[in-house]
Amino acid sequence: MGYYLLFAACYLISLLPFPILYILSDVLYGCVYYLIGYRKRLVRAHLAQAFPESDAVELRKIEKAYYHDLCDMVVETIKMMTLSPKTLQRRFRCDLSLLHRLAAEGKSCQIQLGHRFNWEWANLYFKLGTTVPFLVVYMPISNPNVERLMNYIRRRFGTVLIPADRVLEAMKPWQSQPHITILVADQNPSSARRCYWENFLNRPTAFYKGPELIARRFGEVVIFGDIQKIKRGYYHAIIQEAFPDPARTAEGQISHAFSRFLEQKIHEQPHNWLWSHRRWKHQPPPGWAGAEK
Repeated sequence: MGYYLLFAACYLISLLPFPILYILSDVLYGCVYYLIGYRKRLVRAHLAQAFPESDAVELRKIEKAYYHDLCDMVVETIKMMTLSPKTLQRRFRCDLSLLHRLAAEGKSCQIQLGHRFNWEWANLYFKLGTTVPFLVVYMPISNPNVERLMNYIRRRFGTVLIPADRVLEAMKPWQSQPHITILVADQNPSSARRCYWENFLNRPTAFYKGPELIARRFGEVVIFGDIQKIKRGYYHAIIQEAFPDPARTAEGQISHAFSRFLEQKIHEQPHNWLWSHRRWKHQPPPGWAGAEK
């Protein structure tokens, strides 16, 4: 019963036109930022660490812009329940010629994204623009009703969902044919023992080994992607070939390059990243020097 009530409520909200949705987002912003103060202390600590050269006024500006983007992400994700392909392709743009070329060559690829708004729209957009199987690696949500709803939303246009906790098993049916895998590669690893450590936003940061291992195991050309918010409700993504033959890379090389790529993009548009995520839970192993590779 809980799922159907949640589905019905979100579906009705998704039918609202964008101007009304953004009024709801503004109301949500007032509640989240001013009344609840959702993880505000955490966000401020993260921003101060990442941008030590910025003064208090600039940091507060980034902070408020971030919470506006976060609330927009919430209503835009709900809107995906009824969002038409035509509307999505008008509001989200990306040159997909690289993906078309690789598919024509019979090659599989892996797109690594960061938590840049709106990564959920990116998942649907890339699926619409491609013809080969499109696999999204995702972290299961603990709330079963929300998990079921998000799976419904993400599968709308034919995406295949791959749970991150059993990725190798779930991807086996697709390894014999060209495919595209997309994943958010800046998740906080569940274990500090199964990760690579990088200097990222001025602190030691753990990155999952999974993306590299998947790329090597399934022969996927590695592509880095980023999303810029152009204005409210409009996004522009870029994708670039990073490692055409991941089997020839040194261990940790792909993760290191992605961390540098993502950090640069965050500095270009700092409010457009998930600052309220508890990203830095783990401490680096003893003796880790953090030297550049």
